[in-house]
Amino acid sequence: MKDSITIRLDPQLNRLLNRLAKETGRTRSDLVRDALQRQLRLLRFESLRRKVLPFAEARGYLTDEDISQDVS
Repeated sequence: MKDSITIRLDPQLNRLLNRLAKETGRTRSDLVRDALQRQLRLLRFESLRRKVLPFAEARGYLTDEDISQDVS
């Protein structure tokens, strides 16, 4: 069973959502669901990054480029 949630949108965001739904042929719910999933993933990533940052810095990883050089 799926849950539902009610949110309030300011007029500008509502217009943008309506326009994008019309342009893409997707439902408003589908667009909001995708946006929420992306935002929650981003927040989770940022949270995990903050947790591992002290360990990475202790091993000399100070930037994304430092990591990229070792994994490339």
